[in-house]
Amino acid sequence: MGIIESISSRSSSGGLIGAIIRLVLRFCQFILALTVAGLYGVDLSHANKAGAHADGKWVFAEVVASLSAITVIVYAIPFVKSYWFFAWDWILFVLWTALFGLFGSIFIPAKPTPKQDGQIRMKHAVWVDLVAMIFWFVTAIYSTLIWFRNRQGRSLHTGRAKV
Repeated sequence: MGIIESISSRSSSGGLIGAIIRLVLRFCQFILALTVAGLYGVDLSHANKAGAHADGKWVFAEVVASLSAITVIVYAIPFVKSYWFFAWDWILFVLWTALFGLFGSIFIPAKPTPKQDGQIRMKHAVWVDLVAMIFWFVTAIYSTLIWFRNRQGRSLHTGRAKV
């Protein structure tokens, strides 16, 4: 049996199409987490070089991005079913929502001049936060639906016993 047939027959959450959709969503989440870490990390690096303390808001952004990236890596382990951890997807969605709200309230109303490249970068970072928040919302809903659908499963070999 080939890899495609194996994925399609063993997937409890959408077959081959579901596996491809999950792969694309998780890949996007990973890329967005790395992007956010880089965007906010620039300011933390500048503060460090200037001898200033790290602003807690930017540290929060780095923590959320790191937790998201690590989560996607853990979900990529073959035997880990991400829907087992649907509550963690909801927690990450809430963290991304807080991050978007925090920085959105600061930078969306800002009117930076072309010389204020740091503010322009942060204004763009807010929209990356929003997209990441939406991706985590989608996977949280999907994982929750799959978890509830698979809760009343049957045993693998005979199909008679309830799991």
